[in-house]
Amino acid sequence: MNQDYYQLLGLTNGASKDDIKSAYRKLAMKYHPDRNPGDKDAESKFKEITEAYDVLKDPEKRALYDQYGHAAFQQGGGGGRARGFDFSGFTDIFDEMFGDIMGGGGRTTQHGRRGDDLQYSLEVTLEDVFAGKKTSIRVPNLVACEPCQGSGALSQEDIISCPSCHGQGKMRAQQGFFTIERACPSCNGSGEAIKNACPKCAGHGRVRKEKVLSLSIPAGIEDGIRIRLSGEGEAGTRGAPSGDLYVFIHIKPHRLFKREHADIYCRFPIPMTIAALGGTIEAPTLEGTMVKVTIPAGSQSGTQFRLKGKGLPIMNSKGRGDLFVDIIVEVPTHLTKKQKELLQNFDEETSAKTHPEADGFLKKVKDFFTDLGKSD
Repeated sequence: MNQDYYQLLGLTNGASKDDIKSAYRKLAMKYHPDRNPGDKDAESKFKEITEAYDVLKDPEKRALYDQYGHAAFQQGGGGGRARGFDFSGFTDIFDEMFGDIMGGGGRTTQHGRRGDDLQYSLEVTLEDVFAGKKTSIRVPNLVACEPCQGSGALSQEDIISCPSCHGQGKMRAQQGFFTIERACPSCNGSGEAIKNACPKCAGHGRVRKEKVLSLSIPAGIEDGIRIRLSGEGEAGTRGAPSGDLYVFIHIKPHRLFKREHADIYCRFPIPMTIAALGGTIEAPTLEGTMVKVTIPAGSQSGTQFRLKGKGLPIMNSKGRGDLFVDIIVEVPTHLTKKQKELLQNFDEETSAKTHPEADGFLKKVKDFFTDLGKSD
């Protein structure tokens, strides 16, 4: 039975990236075969913890493992080893962890280094969220140099074997108990060197250029969601794959509505007369239409009216949220002399029945002070 990856590293399911890296570093140094020559148990343990680290350090693999366990990586019902994990590749993972000790750089391949991922923040309106939107974005980027097709060389004849590693792409070095094999720092693991550099990119194989990309914003998208554009990050070196571009969606505040998931809320001030006598108002919707709302006589501030299906689309669904109209009773200001007289006449005619909440509150206050007097 496969042992739990978190237990192998001495961690819990909520461990952070730094926790995972630190735990692996300690165990890898303890069980590395170069420190335990001829110890098959240590070698087996080293393979197990490296397999666990390979899964847990990768957010996508980790998410699959958290949901399905070892079954997420089983192929044809056999074995529990992580899909895509090559046990001949311990050096790559170990160098990733300890390359800083040896002065190593980022992860490389035999043909170059994968391009970096990029991030882009895109601000959209609530109207865009309602209807969905197709737009284009302009992203400063490093792209493959066209004249040399990303090789960095003036011609194919100018690509020679790296003199430092003799074309192997790797070098071995002794560090205490360890013999570490890492990518050649001169050629970054490609095994190649350039005799005459391409004049356009100065041998780098990449040039800076602004890319214009098309992007579809799905209706109902939530604030903070990221959209991944595969291969639209920085170009890799010497033909290695490009990174990805992650577009983070931010929704602008709206002048009329506030959003909670698929529901939207509108604060609607109404005159005191409509609140008292009742009437009809017309509330706006994101569709660009007005919807009639009947206000019953005697409505108070904070009364909420629900308009079903008038909210935002639910992402990847045919459903819709609701629109909630919260009425706020507005006290009149800048009264004329006649209006004041009318209100004074009205006040003289009021009774407990006219203002039941106020009358009830005053009774509670009276009872409160009465009880205080009794306690004294």
